[in-house]
Amino acid sequence: MSISVSSPAELESAIGQTATGEWFAIDQERIQAFADATEDWQWIHLDAERAASGPFGATIAHGYLTLSLIPRLTAGLLAIDGASMIVNYGLDRVRFLQSVTSGSRVRASIEVTSVEASLQGHRVGIATTVEIEGASRPALVAGSIALVVPAA
Repeated sequence: MSISVSSPAELESAIGQTATGEWFAIDQERIQAFADATEDWQWIHLDAERAASGPFGATIAHGYLTLSLIPRLTAGLLAIDGASMIVNYGLDRVRFLQSVTSGSRVRASIEVTSVEASLQGHRVGIATTVEIEGASRPALVAGSIALVVPAA
């Protein structure tokens, strides 16, 4: 179920509402592609044999890979009618709490925490938690800000 408002002016009614996305698999191919894109080729991400006897028991996703998937993991969780666009305005706080091993599934939950009117539209504070299927602790928590620009 998503959080839905009828217009950007109605965003304050969404404060405190939550929504949770679908599970999404993090496979070794995606980890490899991220390593190649960022040139971060540490063995904990890419060397399955060495990683099996390492601290995590398997290769792990880069923390920044998990963070970069937030738009994918939260797609459709906040629906705002009458918005011309919603753009990433920034991050206030990010914590990587547990590693995501290759082959794990993750999903995101969001909570609208604040809304502030600005000249460009509304800045919406969102608390995001990315959980790992079967794990007791989340992979990460992040406080982000989305800029919601109303339609002209």
